[in-house]
Amino acid sequence: MRARAAAAGAAAGMIIGCAGCSSAHAHPQASQVRATVTTMPTSPALPDRALPSPGCSTATAKAPSLRGAGTAMVSVPGNPFGVTLTRDGRYLLAASGNGAVVVSVARAEQGRAETDPAASVVATVAAGCNPVRVITSADGREVWVTARGSDDLLCFSAAALQSHPARALVAIVRVGEAPVGLMLVRNGALIVVADSNRFAAPGATSDLSVVNVAAALAGQPAEVGYVPAGLFPREMALEPGGQYLLVSNYASNQLEAVSIPSIP
Repeated sequence: MRARAAAAGAAAGMIIGCAGCSSAHAHPQASQVRATVTTMPTSPALPDRALPSPGCSTATAKAPSLRGAGTAMVSVPGNPFGVTLTRDGRYLLAASGNGAVVVSVARAEQGRAETDPAASVVATVAAGCNPVRVITSADGREVWVTARGSDDLLCFSAAALQSHPARALVAIVRVGEAPVGLMLVRNGALIVVADSNRFAAPGATSDLSVVNVAAALAGQPAEVGYVPAGLFPREMALEPGGQYLLVSNYASNQLEAVSIPSIP
């Protein structure tokens, strides 16, 4: 129990660094990393390997379009950004423009609607190019990071972040263009990544990458495919029952509900 607590502490306290940021994309400053903890059972065993941090890239993963996945869009005023659910899961709250939007989840699914901060740092580690979001598995063993400037999803061993930071990176998955938000779904078996394409790379699109966690940790091809999204998908919230993933599409003024059971 004590080891698990230490691992979780390492995940919460680390600083994600930006390695080799020299792409054509503009990255004027380091992005603040935010953490989200989801509820799920024990995840697969982490591999015993250490990978070098990837550099900047505009190459994306080649994977099929998952157009059979059920989605629904709700138009809202302004540009939706952060999203969260009320405790009972009935309403989705979205920061949009200069105010907030309250959306009925049921209707959306149906298509209707402090004194010494440095002292708290446990470790620092390179995390691709321009890391922007981070989540941990429920057991605290995995730390997943989106590297927006290298189009990668990275997995770190939380325990190694504390004991051997240079050996902490255990999996790299190439996803879509400029990934931002991410969420573990289907009891931690899959990760959905918001490929924002915020820099409008030629030939790239905004979509949602679906990644198989077990395959990623085994070093195997892990990109399941792409789910269609609006423009600039950014933040995510998972319905308490885990059946729907709610996504804010910032540039197309839409909120999206993705049916998790419909993902192949």
